[in-house]
Amino acid sequence: MAYTVVLHIPNDDPVVGEIDALPSPADTLVTIKNPRRRDGKDLHFLQSDVVTVIWPLSQVAFLEVLPSDSEEAIVSFVRE
Repeated sequence: MAYTVVLHIPNDDPVVGEIDALPSPADTLVTIKNPRRRDGKDLHFLQSDVVTVIWPLSQVAFLEVLPSDSEEAIVSFVRE
């Protein structure tokens, strides 16, 4: 199952992409597929045809895991 994440890098724009598995505490790298900015545009520091980037976790402030489509379809309690 792929996760869509937002990679927050200090002093730079956040990077959105997909990862196959969440990093464990022992990991030192994270592999991001389809890296892009939040608005879907290409990143200025990558070539336009790059599809996978390996990032050292030492350069990452934190990761946000975005909800998947199936999680968004769940309807919680609605009060009428």
